[in-house]
Amino acid sequence: MPMFITIGYGEQEGYDRTAVAIRNAAHAHDAALQKEGVLMGIAGAPVQVRNPEGAGVQTTNGPFMKSPLPVAGFAVIEAADLAEAIEKVSRTPCAVAHGVVEVWPLEQP
Repeated sequence: MPMFITIGYGEQEGYDRTAVAIRNAAHAHDAALQKEGVLMGIAGAPVQVRNPEGAGVQTTNGPFMKSPLPVAGFAVIEAADLAEAIEKVSRTPCAVAHGVVEVWPLEQP
């Protein structure tokens, strides 16, 4: 089955202004996805890693990507196609609480 990487973006302010019942339903949806085997987690502090021409590892604290909203979390999901993947993430906290979720097909070489 095809795999998808999802990236959820959101901030506390958007979360807080979302009705509690909607937030609770979104968290219940996340719990159901996890019970189905979705690998899901909250984003921690990122580290950039470079190794130019294999000459030595260089690290920099902080994200490389920039976004108007902070990264909130990630998930790895299986779905029959992109439409099903979108449906699965459309009810997650970031999607319903004034954030956004990106869905990236994980292409296999």
